[in-house]
Amino acid sequence: MNWDQIKGDWKQMTGKVKEKWGKLTDNDLTTIAGQRDQMVGILQERYGYAKERAEKEMSDFADGLKPVKAAN
Repeated sequence: MNWDQIKGDWKQMTGKVKEKWGKLTDNDLTTIAGQRDQMVGILQERYGYAKERAEKEMSDFADGLKPVKAAN
């Protein structure tokens, strides 16, 4: 799944994001609002990740997701 799809389905994705990164708060998820650069920054803050690690974790996460909505 690409990040544009995640952004489009952000409200549905927040549960999966919280499962993966439990330190993120509801306020963090509201701030992120599906924005990839915001997510990188917050992962760096909450987990102490380097930017490269945060981006790799997000890419791995996105690659493992299946679309929320079925294609018609």
